[in-house]
Amino acid sequence: MGRVTERRRVVRIRGGVAGTRPDTLVAEEPLEIRLNGKPLAITMRTPGDDFALAVGFLVSEGVLASAAEVRAVTYCEGAAEDGSNTYNVVNVQLAPGVPLPDISLERNVYTTSSCGLCGKASLDAVRTATRFTGIAADPVRVSAALLGQLPDRLRAAQKVFDRTGGLHAAGLFTAEGELLDVREDVGRHNAVDKIVGRALQAGRLPLAGGVLLVSGRASFELAQKAVMAGIPVLAAVSAPSSLAVDLALETGLTLIGFLRGPDMNIYAGEERVTL
Repeated sequence: MGRVTERRRVVRIRGGVAGTRPDTLVAEEPLEIRLNGKPLAITMRTPGDDFALAVGFLVSEGVLASAAEVRAVTYCEGAAEDGSNTYNVVNVQLAPGVPLPDISLERNVYTTSSCGLCGKASLDAVRTATRFTGIAADPVRVSAALLGQLPDRLRAAQKVFDRTGGLHAAGLFTAEGELLDVREDVGRHNAVDKIVGRALQAGRLPLAGGVLLVSGRASFELAQKAVMAGIPVLAAVSAPSSLAVDLALETGLTLIGFLRGPDMNIYAGEERVTL
């Protein structure tokens, strides 16, 4: 199993004086996701929760909606040149009767740790590949004052960040502010996939009434993942993209950006935020 952190030598300059010391860095390794044995996607991720990441990715792609649709999730043996297990290839076997998707099996999707899924440039492309979950009808309400407290609560739960300073995080909260789950990864989209995948494995999808908080910006991919998981509120400490706002408006997602203490911008679904 890959390690979450690794040690590297660094030259550190403080007060004009240079010295060498070991530094703790977040690990970044490729993960190949296979569906019924066929390569589907490669993502750069921090090792850990790989099975959850794989099935969470498939939820966001519209392939999975419940744990019953998964027969097995396994590491692929013999992935390395010497025949050993690298723990960097995961195969998701669908349950009997679950149809293979028309999407992606003809393409090898590459995702990076920074930009998420590449190649989906329009809402029309997404509509052909996803099953929207009807979050517009979710009646959840959350106070602005509570939202302002969530970034500090998420930061306090980031254990690996304290050692590396180089990880994104995603936190799933209730509307009352209870932290249900938190995942860290070099890619913010991977952190969200891990949360969604763990929820699917536990039989908790859709995540109605949930509030998803992400470090960094709110890209289109993150808005898509929230929608596909049935999460009605997505908040980010930085800016959303224009396409993320478009998707939020179309699907009924509440989208909040620049969440910093009591200040925030609400780009869609403002009726769910109470003052």
